[in-house]
Order: sequence, then C-alpha cells, then structure tokens
Amino acid sequence: MTRILTGGLGKSEVAHAVRELRLPGVEVALSSDMDAAVRLAGRQADYYLGTCHTGAGASLGVLVGLLGSAACHTFGRSVPSADEVAPLLANGVKVFGFAVDRIDAMVPVVVRAIAGAR
Repeated sequence: MTRILTGGLGKSEVAHAVRELRLPGVEVALSSDMDAAVRLAGRQADYYLGTCHTGAGASLGVLVGLLGSAACHTFGRSVPSADEVAPLLANGVKVFGFAVDRIDAMVPVVVRAIAGAR
C-alpha cells in the first residue's frame, strides 16, 4: 500500500484528484505540513503532495526544513512528464510541491509515476 498525504491550499482538491484516479494500492489522506513531516520520517506515510499559490515555497517549507532538500522537489508552476518524475522517485524524493492551479494536470502525472515506482 502506498500512502500519500496532501497538504497546503488545495489539499482537499489534491486528495479528490488522487481518489479519482482509482489506482489500486494507493491511499490518500489530508495532512498538515508538520504532521506530514513526522509521518514521513516515521515511515507512517510514503509521499506528500503540497500546494500553494506558486508551488515554490509555502507548500514545502516545513518539510524541507525537517526532512532535507534531497527528499523534496518543487515543480512550481511547471507540469512535468512521467519521464521527469521517475528519476526523482528513484533518487528518493518523497515530497512534491506545485501550484494550486495545476492540480488537474499534476496529480495524474505524479501519482501514476508513484504507483508505477512501487
């Protein structure tokens, strides 16, 4: 089972978009950034998807501070391809940030990459 936490401005919308994908073995829950950092560090969750207006700061600030920059990546307002997400996952990135207005485009790409990386 892959456990994804969502946080930030669009956390409910991200959780809904993840559920709509109906990927077997993927579960999603709403979280705060602080709770997510604790749960990720304690291996009680596997990934975090955070959103803010720009996707470049507030969505990941606490997680970068507590988990380190190597575990975190922000896409900002860009939308990656699956080929861009896969190496991040392979290198241990567990925390992804992106702009709240990119949820519909981002969630399928990132979550399908996560599901395929299991």
